[in-house]
Amino acid sequence: MKALQFSQTGDLSALRYLDLPTPVPAAGEVLVEVRASGLNPSDVKNVLGRFPYTTLPRIPGRDFAGVVVQGPPSLLDKAVWGTGKELGFYNDGTHAAYVKLPADGVALKPASLSFSQAASLGVPYTTAWDALERSGVGRGTRLLVIGAGAVGRAALALASVRGAHVLGAARREEQRRALQAQGFETLPLSTPEALPSQVEQVFEGGAEVIFDTTGFWLAAAVPALATFGRVAIIAAPVDGQVQLPALDLYRRGGSVVGVNSLLYGCAECARMLERFGRHFDDGTLPAPEGLIESPLAEGPARYADLNEGRSEKVILIP
Repeated sequence: MKALQFSQTGDLSALRYLDLPTPVPAAGEVLVEVRASGLNPSDVKNVLGRFPYTTLPRIPGRDFAGVVVQGPPSLLDKAVWGTGKELGFYNDGTHAAYVKLPADGVALKPASLSFSQAASLGVPYTTAWDALERSGVGRGTRLLVIGAGAVGRAALALASVRGAHVLGAARREEQRRALQAQGFETLPLSTPEALPSQVEQVFEGGAEVIFDTTGFWLAAAVPALATFGRVAIIAAPVDGQVQLPALDLYRRGGSVVGVNSLLYGCAECARMLERFGRHFDDGTLPAPEGLIESPLAEGPARYADLNEGRSEKVILIP
């Protein structure tokens, strides 16, 4: 089969497009013919050596959609999608023509989504879903999402389905316009000192949950919280350090929730996909748009584009 593979880390030039043996599934596993696979920032960081537990040589890639060609009869020829911490790190991943994984690690693909659309959702949507679950976002929750990237947009969409009162915040005007076009109320991110008063103008008494997807607004989020509020975070500054206003946090009974999608294996992620995937078919979650499809053979170039700051969501097609 054709696949991307790297045998050393530290430089994207290590990523090659190669002919490799097609994987052979064991008992309890499925072999999926990959029709589309998503490219995420973590895939680039993996090749650059940011994940010390990655074993080499390795096919990268976490998110996929495809068709089961070997495995239990109940899954044969079924269109499936998936993601998970094993893929691309200590098991071969999805940037290949085929991938094998546990049979309980796939979910049936929503019929309303194309393979490319489904492959674009795994990491962003499971990360957002976990953040909302663990910070207690439900009907009527006053939620502020900081950042308009893939995870931020997923969180706004999923929280809306849950019946939360959502508010997006972004620095750039074009990002706010894009969120507004999707029906979300927004506010401009200006200075950390201004955030509490900006939030108060929309959410009297503060936000019950603030989800910072950027890694830079944790300290500013604390004074914008309601009593017993929660701040969920998925990122941090490069040095990993934040000066937290602890006095303000404990006086309002606040808490911080760390969210890491790499804590969940394929089986756990498949159950998440099943829970929110049905909302694409019932029309309450919109299908993703603006995807850039690229042949798998051009994968090394697409990795370089993402590393250089290109923001379009790239889908690799074997």
